[in-house]
Amino acid sequence: MTEHTDVVVVGGGQAGLAAGYHLSRQGLDFVIVDADAAPGGSWQHMWDSLHLFSPADHSSLPGRLMPAQPGETYPGAAHVVDYLADYEKRYNLPVQHGTRVNAVHRDADRLRVEADAGIWRAKAVISATGTWSRPFLPAVPGRPDFAGRQLHTVNYRSPADFAGQRVVVVGGGNSGAQIAADLALDGDVEVKWVTRRPPRFLPDDIDGRALFDVATARRRALDAGRSDTGGVASLGDIVAVPPVRAARNAGLLTVKPMFAHLTATGARWADGSRSDADAIVWCTGFRPALAHLAPLNLRGPRGHIPTDGTRALGEPRLHLLGYGDWTGPASATLIGVGRTARDAVQQIRELLR
Repeated sequence: MTEHTDVVVVGGGQAGLAAGYHLSRQGLDFVIVDADAAPGGSWQHMWDSLHLFSPADHSSLPGRLMPAQPGETYPGAAHVVDYLADYEKRYNLPVQHGTRVNAVHRDADRLRVEADAGIWRAKAVISATGTWSRPFLPAVPGRPDFAGRQLHTVNYRSPADFAGQRVVVVGGGNSGAQIAADLALDGDVEVKWVTRRPPRFLPDDIDGRALFDVATARRRALDAGRSDTGGVASLGDIVAVPPVRAARNAGLLTVKPMFAHLTATGARWADGSRSDADAIVWCTGFRPALAHLAPLNLRGPRGHIPTDGTRALGEPRLHLLGYGDWTGPASATLIGVGRTARDAVQQIRELLR
């Protein structure tokens, strides 16, 4: 099967849906191709206790406010999945679920998008695959020797999976803090939280609303040639959402520096101290999932594709959406991706003219 269309959007999570909304408003012919069998993007794979950093009214895609979740200031992941599924249905977005894109090639005046369900020849492509499918594990000495269970953030679900166990949580970002707090508050898990540098908590009154404003102000300053404000990183690394705050205030979030080596039974530090463990949860981040774009040979430093906004410098028919600040300020967030999606679609509209 080979089909022709104006635009193929690769990925049907929040970034892909935001792109679909603006493509529909521009009257363009498009399809959204998504590897997941059901709506909801990566949110359907998150751990049970995860909540947004922001209230529902500040966590919305373009055109449709997220409804509040009863009894919750910060909506949970399942509520976000329901919102995204409703959004896809409400705007009748043409999402083809359960279809994985394997490669994008240049093909004369089109881009050829090869998927396991067929081929599309498109005038433009928006890549919105995010990072969740590409977890990063650091090359720590002795990691293959550890005899216990090792899992990444993507595999974590709930403390019930670790009842009565000794768990080391590695990572000083939001995921590490939230999972360490989740386990510590359970009371039936012995937790050690390990970070490369002391964790930096943002002030308790800071949530996603302020972070979005800070990220936007930084991008505007850079675009105007002014000095770098430091953005969100200048404030801290960890949003003190209620469970993290509760665990921290109860003295349950004690932190150790990064261990030097793993052994068969646990971790060993540079000073010779040891700690046995049954499991290690690596909250060590992600890399952009861009393997489908490899045939275009666009990769730059750190695996990123150089862009002007969302447009790939080496291929003007390709836009990258939702991977982080390098593809738009706060573009990896629900509220932030709408603006960059609008700009990307406008550029594609002008290209097609």
